[in-house]
Amino acid sequence: MTTSDVLLTADADGVRTLTLNRPQAYNSLTVELKEALLAALREAAGDEAVRAVVLTGSGKAFCAGQDLKEHVGLLQAGDPAPLHTVKEHYNPIVKAIVDMPKPVIAAINGTAAGAGAAFAYASDLRIAAESSSFLMAFANVGLGPDSGASWTLQRLVGYGRAAELMLLARTVDAAEAQRLGLVGEVVPDEELPARAQKVAARLAAGPTVAYAKIKGVLNLAAQSTFDEALAAEDAAQTALGATADHTEAVEAFVGKRKPNFQGK
Repeated sequence: MTTSDVLLTADADGVRTLTLNRPQAYNSLTVELKEALLAALREAAGDEAVRAVVLTGSGKAFCAGQDLKEHVGLLQAGDPAPLHTVKEHYNPIVKAIVDMPKPVIAAINGTAAGAGAAFAYASDLRIAAESSSFLMAFANVGLGPDSGASWTLQRLVGYGRAAELMLLARTVDAAEAQRLGLVGEVVPDEELPARAQKVAARLAAGPTVAYAKIKGVLNLAAQSTFDEALAAEDAAQTALGATADHTEAVEAFVGKRKPNFQGK
């Protein structure tokens, strides 16, 4: 299992929790943290024992986005690394979240800005603490969106709202985020870790092979024709109908018992 001072990893009940751990810097993203997160996401995707993933932050923030101190330092030194971080870090990270063959739950414990907010938008479910907030901060530093935010945000709230949030760089609190559809649930701060773990554990006990297909079909349908979506649904159902989990679910229904899913 990947271990890092800037990224904490914990397993329980089939759930792997990845905690961004730079609380003194609001979990802003340095090269070290980006590389650690990407490696951890890929490791979780390939680990059969991991059946759901929780992404959260330590301290008072979920993730404040790019670490601008490191960023400006590299720019001033003439280092080309900042110009390649979207291709080398942010795009792979968000693809690892979206393509994860198991559910990803973002537990937003505070500020989620820039790429940090985009990581939450790319997750399958979002549970926010009452004190959390969201900010598409890119325009404030003279940049455009990255980490898939141009794709994910407007699919959550629509083009008009997405444009407003990006162009005006307006902070959205947890209550408004829920009204807009940015998050599905808002809970008291102190209840967030337990609630996220409970939801993730429920998913981890479910038919994870079906969850992977559901994610795939939804992502394809978001950018395909109706006929292509129907074909994808047909292919998914054909494959899932032959799984042990489907057989178990049907037998459990007939036998009036709770199914025991194995993710196979």
